[in-house]
Amino acid sequence: MDLDFTEEEIDRYSRHILLKEVGGTGQAKLRAARVLIVGAGGLGSPLALYLAAAGVGTLGLIDDDHVELSNLQRQIAHTTARLGRPKVDSAAEAAQAINPAVTVETHALRLDASNVDGLVAAYDIVCDGTDNFATRFLLNDACVRARRTLVSAAVLRFEGQLSVFKPHAGGPCYRCLHPAPPPEGMVPTCSEAGVLGAVVGVMGSLQAAEVLKEIMGIGESLAGRLLIWDALATRFRTVRLPRDPDCPACGEAAVLPDPPDHALAG
Repeated sequence: MDLDFTEEEIDRYSRHILLKEVGGTGQAKLRAARVLIVGAGGLGSPLALYLAAAGVGTLGLIDDDHVELSNLQRQIAHTTARLGRPKVDSAAEAAQAINPAVTVETHALRLDASNVDGLVAAYDIVCDGTDNFATRFLLNDACVRARRTLVSAAVLRFEGQLSVFKPHAGGPCYRCLHPAPPPEGMVPTCSEAGVLGAVVGVMGSLQAAEVLKEIMGIGESLAGRLLIWDALATRFRTVRLPRDPDCPACGEAAVLPDPPDHALAG
């Protein structure tokens, strides 16, 4: 591992390097890491900004939407001046304004069965910042196939949830929590039910902290637990999330094919 840091890097990351759990070794791990963020919206915004600020070497951003005025109440990577621009370009600009040394790979596309395996396999850790169950299940299954850790958060109204899924290390996957998507229309989206802007900021920041811990191998992983935050009650609680032996994705009888050897398009 390359522990050679420039004077600028030492100054930029000095508050990290001072932490005995991080130090130069941890900072070098961050610099070498490749993290994929799926969704450059409410959760993806603080994720991208904090991971860039922390010095994660390569960030991949996936989103096929453009910046709209209604996004700006919570999606802090975007600005009024960038209305109409692709979200991935806007978020990349914001991340690199904080840390020009970070490489940002933008993928202005919708994740689907034809591209998910190639994209997931090209990164070390995957972050789910999406707002629909179809994409969450697609992403989970690809992470199980590729043996990639998935850090997933979800928000609605005044509540947030967060967990880390790494069945390749013996923990549960997302399907152990939700075996199948709920019937269409049963769970409203943020555009239908609303969301307090600061809630996505908190959950995206917690998501970033878990990503940094996983990269550096420090602290206690959230794998096997589900963190739930009720903002109105100002209450956090954590519930145990066991692995389901009958899980269709990671259970004992599950047989997922190896991901195809796709090349990652720029």
